[in-house]
Amino acid sequence: MRIEHRGLTDVGQKRSHNEDSFLVNADLGLFVVADGMGGHAGGGTASRIAVEVIERILLDRRAQAGGPFESNEPLASSPLAALLREAVEAASSSIYEHARRDHVLAGMGTTVTALLLHETYAFFGHVGDSRAYLYRDGYLDQITEDHSVVNEQLRAGLITEDEARSSKFKNIITRSVGFEERVLVDVMAVAVEPKDTFILCSDGLTNFVSDEELAAAATLPVEEIPSKLIHLANERGGDDNITVIAVRT
Repeated sequence: MRIEHRGLTDVGQKRSHNEDSFLVNADLGLFVVADGMGGHAGGGTASRIAVEVIERILLDRRAQAGGPFESNEPLASSPLAALLREAVEAASSSIYEHARRDHVLAGMGTTVTALLLHETYAFFGHVGDSRAYLYRDGYLDQITEDHSVVNEQLRAGLITEDEARSSKFKNIITRSVGFEERVLVDVMAVAVEPKDTFILCSDGLTNFVSDEELAAAATLPVEEIPSKLIHLANERGGDDNITVIAVRT
């Protein structure tokens, strides 16, 4: 599978430091966005540990003869979905252990949204409110579901979409990697088609950019997508770190 890709992160207009981390490993087919939380030291440390652990585990397992990367199982039973879950769970344990050993890092955690492309399949591992989108044939689909207070209120019909955008609770997530030793990881998979465009991003983008604008950006050359979207978010306030990865098959 030929993959075009571009990843970019920006501190934004209001923050003094960047707690986001991202990973682009096209050879492995792995792309990860992690939005850390827990203060100047903790958030950046948590997100960095997350991307490093996930990459290391997948690289180790790819090197194993007869491992999940050599499986010929169909999409519904592919072991790569379980492997991605395992990697995010391991990242949670590692972050939790680092925080336990260093009180300065206590309470740190991170979102994780990971994309693994292998042959004709795309696998997603997700915790928190960073997002993964798929743009195909003129339509944009949000693959992941936010683990957030606002999303729970939306699903329950307690607030409208407009109210959600301005809610004072919009940055409160209900699930994160590393805050506790164990975490429940959402895992999804789709069959990949030629010219699919995937966008992974932190909420520093989606708090300011609409789905319609994401869809329009997804039609651009891949190398232009992250900078275009980050520019839009910064123009509108940029009150958080902003990270975007674009991948096209």
